[in-house]
Amino acid sequence: MVGAPRPRSYFLGLLPLPERQEVTRALRTETVGGLVLLVAAVVALIWANSPIADSYERIRDFHFGIPDLGLDLSVGHWTADGLLTVFFLVAGIELKRELVVGELRTPATATLPVVAALCGMAVPAAVYVATAGSGGGSLSGWAVPMATDIAFALAVLAVLSTHLPAALRAFLLTLAVVDDLGAILVIAVFFTDDLNLFALAGAFAGLVVFYLLQRMRVTGWWWYVPLGITTWALMYNGGVHATVAGVAMGLILRATRDKGEKESPGERTGHLLHPLSAGIAVPLFALFAAGVGVSASALREVFTSAELLGVVLGLVLGKTVGVFGGTYLAVRFTRARLNPDLAWADVFALAVLAGIGFTVALLIGDLSFSGATQIEHVKAAVLVGSLTSALLAAVLLRRRNRVYRVLYEKETVDADADGIPDIYQQDAGESTAVDERQDRAAG
Repeated sequence: MVGAPRPRSYFLGLLPLPERQEVTRALRTETVGGLVLLVAAVVALIWANSPIADSYERIRDFHFGIPDLGLDLSVGHWTADGLLTVFFLVAGIELKRELVVGELRTPATATLPVVAALCGMAVPAAVYVATAGSGGGSLSGWAVPMATDIAFALAVLAVLSTHLPAALRAFLLTLAVVDDLGAILVIAVFFTDDLNLFALAGAFAGLVVFYLLQRMRVTGWWWYVPLGITTWALMYNGGVHATVAGVAMGLILRATRDKGEKESPGERTGHLLHPLSAGIAVPLFALFAAGVGVSASALREVFTSAELLGVVLGLVLGKTVGVFGGTYLAVRFTRARLNPDLAWADVFALAVLAGIGFTVALLIGDLSFSGATQIEHVKAAVLVGSLTSALLAAVLLRRRNRVYRVLYEKETVDADADGIPDIYQQDAGESTAVDERQDRAAG
């Protein structure tokens, strides 16, 4: 007896309802946070180029903290090392959810976004190295154009008022989550110096205690908040970027629900911290990181310096080629087929949008270079590259918005007002007919 052929999976097809609901909830918060992020970046640029620019520098460089604990930091460093830890904690929670119950839980569903994300990190780094190396520049900024800023990208979509189907948005979110993991690994491995092994051992012990508390189902913020802050401080004093502690704790938090639980610890923490991360932590980081002087000479430097041009091309060209090429190759060599309602032009537009590398790119740029002037120029290159990607993606996405609107409305219509979109309530015969039509369309 001949076995039945394996069913084809459809890349960017209809998401399962629970996954769609979770993605919608997460992206709603990210979109609002992205709009706040845009405002913060614009305010920073205006402030840093205004007659009162010296006040911006005074506030950014103002130091406070507890010197005896090695925590006497400037406002700029508190936002980068402190507030961004909340951002990476949320990123760790999202990654854990993806690995346990989301798109990354099985090899079949993880292959496409992981390959696309890895290529989307490797190709920009290669473009930077080729550009900077051929021009005799420093190769130390190779990691700057690697990561996608999901909040900034979603803010662009919100400003454009596009109606991207949930699958396209989920793919972008998964790319960004894997990107964040890659970025934090790069920071942990390549941007550590003057290691304090005693402090690092203490941070590791704190993470072990954090894990044991989760295993023993201990609840109560009074356990986790002091432990988390202590672990963060030890990680910072250990010479490893403190945001690593955030990702580690996010990955440790349990993502599955016990019997009788309405939310897992990861879900509860994510719901609590997501607004803080997207609405306060990241915008404040942007406020004190994006304030660079914009002048004709600075812009000329961006396009004439090998390192800075490498950052711009890495974001605009490298991200596009990496994400699109990786996605195409993954589909080409698996049984996945592109959703026949979409086209490769849609994937290309999403790949261009992934070139927005604002938050993490600014952070890595600050770690990669030394000297205030050089860091300011790198930040300018990140802004130019991200803005260019945003404008190109806007043009490409607006051209297809009519298609997206039709798909979006088909996914969201709820004629019987039961809270479940009608597309998820098709009978088996209709669903089979739809699958057969999609098979014929896919060839």
